[in-house]
Amino acid sequence: MWWDKKKKAVKLVDQTLLPDEVRIIECDNWIDIREAIKVLRIRGAPALGAAGALALAVEAQKFEGDEEEFFRKMNEAKKVAVARPTAVNLEWGVNRVYSILERYRGSGTEKLKEIALKEAEKVMEEDIEANKMIGKRGLEIFKNLKPKDGNTFKILTHCNAGSLAACGYGTALGPIRTAFKKGINLHVFADETRPLLQGARITAWELKLEGIPITLNTDNAAGWIMKKEGIDMVIVGADRIAANGDTANKIGTYSISILAKEHDIPFYVAAPLSTIDLITETGDQIEIEERDYREVTHVQYLRVAPHLDKNQVRNYAFDVTPHENITGIITEVGIIREPYKENIQEIFNK
Repeated sequence: MWWDKKKKAVKLVDQTLLPDEVRIIECDNWIDIREAIKVLRIRGAPALGAAGALALAVEAQKFEGDEEEFFRKMNEAKKVAVARPTAVNLEWGVNRVYSILERYRGSGTEKLKEIALKEAEKVMEEDIEANKMIGKRGLEIFKNLKPKDGNTFKILTHCNAGSLAACGYGTALGPIRTAFKKGINLHVFADETRPLLQGARITAWELKLEGIPITLNTDNAAGWIMKKEGIDMVIVGADRIAANGDTANKIGTYSISILAKEHDIPFYVAAPLSTIDLITETGDQIEIEERDYREVTHVQYLRVAPHLDKNQVRNYAFDVTPHENITGIITEVGIIREPYKENIQEIFNK
């Protein structure tokens, strides 16, 4: 995702078409960005944070009028924040740009337009740096663990928390990329991630492009893979982390955390600090998005289930992993460990 200065538009890879087609789409207003978010052309919590910031910036660039009308337009564009409810970064990105605009209220529309774009670009730049630091900080988990086979770290991941889920590099894939570049032997097992197959379509695609050893497996095989393949660790991303460390991530993550605990496998969450929501005290307070039932009854637009109405299907997009199941949260400032509530608060108090 990037800003096209010449066209005054946001450009991004349409993730719904991967891996068969890499198509760049253009969004020149906040409504287009909202639609791209809703239908998952763009997805991943850090990427949504940047998209939220850019939604206000792109609307600001095309604005012509007085300051009062400018803020009315910005308030309308803020509605993009509710396009998807679970990922905290989306609202965070919107509020970050809007709050700085409020700070400069009275500066005139041309100045405000400049400020909106600069702040949105700053959000993207900071996300890339945070992701790289997550990768660097994550090297610690390889140093403190010996591979079960004595040679190669076998890592299970779920959904996609790579470069396309962020502004570049990735969260869960950040430590994997960094370790691979450092010459650490590793092999990634990627859950396919039903129903939309982000693991199969995007994670496997990203890793294959970079030459990182990858095995794709069905979601239902995760426990058996842990046992038979000798998985050394699990690394996943996050869409919202509560103040006590409870973590919302792609549906199926909770089940994997239970399986990891049963097999005594370290379970890590990788996310920037912007994904931590101090206002949400526990995972019980996180709103869980439920998506269109046809994502379950159909695969690639082909119906694979009997005719069912929406009340006969459950399609939760996320679940919550309790902090008790998490070995550590890898952030750009270091790895947070138990007790999560106290240690998270300490970081934000600095």
